[in-house]
Order: sequence, then C-alpha cells, then structure tokens
Amino acid sequence: MRRGTKFAVGIGAAAAVGAAAFLVLRLAHRGEVAFLTGAVLRDDADPNKQRPVGNATVIARSGPFSVACLSNESGFFRLSLNPPVVLSQPVSLAVRHPEYAAFETTVPADGRIHVLRLSPLAPGEKAPQSSVAIANVRVRYALQRTDIVDVGSAVRILSIPNQGNVPCGGRPPCSPDGRWKAAQRSLSLDAGSGKEFRNVRVSCIAGPCPFTRIESGSESRGGRAITVTVRNWSDSVTYLVEAEVAQAVDSDVIRHSYPAIFGRSMNFTLPAMAQGPSIEAEVDGAAIVFPLGPRIALSWADCRLEVGSDRTKLYRCELKPQYRFE
Repeated sequence: MRRGTKFAVGIGAAAAVGAAAFLVLRLAHRGEVAFLTGAVLRDDADPNKQRPVGNATVIARSGPFSVACLSNESGFFRLSLNPPVVLSQPVSLAVRHPEYAAFETTVPADGRIHVLRLSPLAPGEKAPQSSVAIANVRVRYALQRTDIVDVGSAVRILSIPNQGNVPCGGRPPCSPDGRWKAAQRSLSLDAGSGKEFRNVRVSCIAGPCPFTRIESGSESRGGRAITVTVRNWSDSVTYLVEAEVAQAVDSDVIRHSYPAIFGRSMNFTLPAMAQGPSIEAEVDGAAIVFPLGPRIALSWADCRLEVGSDRTKLYRCELKPQYRFE
C-alpha cells in the first residue's frame, strides 16, 4: 500500500472511530448502547509491530441476539446492536481470522474503544480445520408483486327525460321499431390516473324501465374511463350507475430457498427479478444475516457469480479452511 493511501485510510478510520464514539456516548446518556466500535490488531510486545488486521470476522453476542461484521484495512470494526443493550451490560466478542488464533472476550457495552489483539499462528501452522460451524443456511430474497385492490366506489344517477307516445316521424332517436320518439343520454366517468373501474352495474330504478335500452358502450369492459348510454322511448326514467374503483399496488414478497450443499461446496440460484438477496446462517451458533451485494464478501466462504442468458443468477461457494457445514 502506498504511503498516501495509508494516510487516507488512517484519516478515514480515525474519523469513523470519532463519530462512532460520539454516538455511543450520546446513547449512553439514555441508558442504552446501540453499537460497539474498536480495532483488531496483531498482538506483539513491540507496539510498532501491532499491525491492523483486516477481514477479521468480529461477532458480538448479547443474550439471544448476535451480530457480525468484518474489520476493514485499518482493523476498524463497528457492530450495530439491534436491539440496543442496557448500558454496561456484558457483551461477548469473538474474532476469527485464518492467520490468527481464535480470540474471545467479554466487554461491557459502553462508549469505550475496544482494541482486540490476535495472536499470529506460527510459521507453517494453519488455523484449525473446520473449527467454526456454519448451520441452517438459507437464502432470502424479495420478488415484486402487483396486486389489484379496491380503493373506493362510484355511484352516479343518470336521468333520461322524455314524453311517451310521441310519434317519431323518422327523426332519430326513435324506439327500436322506429315508431316512438326517444331520448338518449350518456354519463362518462374517469377513475383517475393509475385507477380503473371494475364490476360496473347499470340499473333502471324509476320510470317505465321496460321501454328503455342500454346502448352498447365501454361500461362492460371497465377501465379508467367508462361511458354509459341509455335510450328511452317512453316517459322519463332514472338509472343508477355503480362501480368499484381499483388500483394496482406493487409490494415485495419475501421468498426463502435452501442451497444445495455437497461437502464443502454450496450452490444456489436466484431468479432474474430477485431483489435484496442475502444469506441467513448460524455462524458458531450465532444467527447472522449476510447481504449479497455487487461484490460477494462472505467471511466464511469464497463465492463467484454466474449470470445466465435469461439473467438467472447462479452462485457457487466454497468454504474457507477454518469453517465447516453442519
């Protein structure tokens, strides 16, 4: 790493630590702590050799809840405690890294910065194989679904005034047989943007209804706009027009699937429209969620992504040496 890059990383880490400490102290005044911050270092008697340890998995447990994160290049980590814990309540911390011995300690939940020092393994020594159990692995993702829901109703009156028994004399509109003078009226309705009418009902409620006819119109199809037209060749009649107003509503449906595990390999696929994918797993007994972003960064497995011609995503993962499937 170049000197300028190291300086920039150091400044960024210091700023992050400062901001985190400020927020922790602010929450502490309310009697609870929302996250723990600190750094992971190589343990050495010489302070000049206590180098930062990046990509270390830091796990915190408080009662039945647990969270995990990876340390960055400067060794910095921040663990969000959800739900927050009572001030000074003990929290168990565990650190895992393939080049260092496993580390565990208990710290109070407060505003202090926690420096965790790992003992490096001897040259040629490897981390214990299959030392951390990965269990109950499942994949979580969301699919968008469009539902049509009722958001209201429409009720309108359509009156068709007319006088019965008046000869038409060839001046339309006339009765269907052309004998009597008729009147014709229309009613148009607009449901509004993104909405539509459904189950449209047109009923004659007053007057000599047998001598009327609903002309073919758009009411039978529904849709955003409808028009109802009625012909009347007797005395005045009144029609009632009713309909439900529906709207398309998008919602996310959460789906779960289980990967195929063979030995130390894990494979699973996601549909093209899957959103917000993540892996839920128990790491050494702690239930943790690992988001699957554009860069697949699992602390316990190396994964690669293959995208098919239909945009289906295939994930192929291989466990890292110090982990095992249970």
